[in-house]
Amino acid sequence: MSKDLQNLGSVEIPLSEGIVWAKKYRDAPKEDEEGNGKVNAYLIPLATLKLVLEQDIDAVRAYKGINNAGEQILMFVGTKLDPKTGIYRDVFFEGTGAGAEAKSNDGGVVYDATRPCPPNGDPESPM
Repeated sequence: MSKDLQNLGSVEIPLSEGIVWAKKYRDAPKEDEEGNGKVNAYLIPLATLKLVLEQDIDAVRAYKGINNAGEQILMFVGTKLDPKTGIYRDVFFEGTGAGAEAKSNDGGVVYDATRPCPPNGDPESPM
């Protein structure tokens, strides 16, 4: 992992803090969200994460979007640190897994299959 990412702190936060962060997001005005309503979370299939993590990357960027069904979703893109600029550049791959080849911006893939919550959430979760 790059030193830059280590400086962001732990990727783990206490549940109590996560609950506060989730509530802040939910309490924000609905006008702050685009699309067909506010999304509180995303269900992310393990296969999606595995595919993006199998790439030769330094980090992952998540983009918000609205799919063809009108659902707000996340799209995952691998990134590599450009040591000259300090910017994590999006890297688009064609194919899947560790053998995937990097392609230009118009020939690669991003990773989705996320589902918005609601309606795909856990109604008993404190989050």
